[in-house]
Amino acid sequence: MHNHATADEIFTEVTRQNPRISRGTVYRNLNKLTQAGKIKKVSVSEGADRFDHMKIEHYHIRCENCRKLSAVDMDWINGLDWNIKDKKGFMLTGYDIIFRGLCPNCRTDNQDTIPLLIFRRV
Repeated sequence: MHNHATADEIFTEVTRQNPRISRGTVYRNLNKLTQAGKIKKVSVSEGADRFDHMKIEHYHIRCENCRKLSAVDMDWINGLDWNIKDKKGFMLTGYDIIFRGLCPNCRTDNQDTIPLLIFRRV
């Protein structure tokens, strides 16, 4: 599946081809595939984790209405984590940046006039 699916969505799809498979088997295999580096787990606040077939580092955008998660077409900012200065004793193990917006299916004519935030690199 190439749509940033949740474990439940993957389970539903797998049971169409193999109705006797258990939810636990699907979850265990997703975790094994993640640990082996075959897929990536994307942790999403206020929602279920998603699984991503794209293993390269990239950013995501999530629709604020339907919660669809999509890859963002932009260059990865190398070294962003090198700029983290922590005085509280944390050891950085990773980060996720998820942009928010409205997907084309959820936008209405009124929302097309809402000014967009412009992000620029410094």
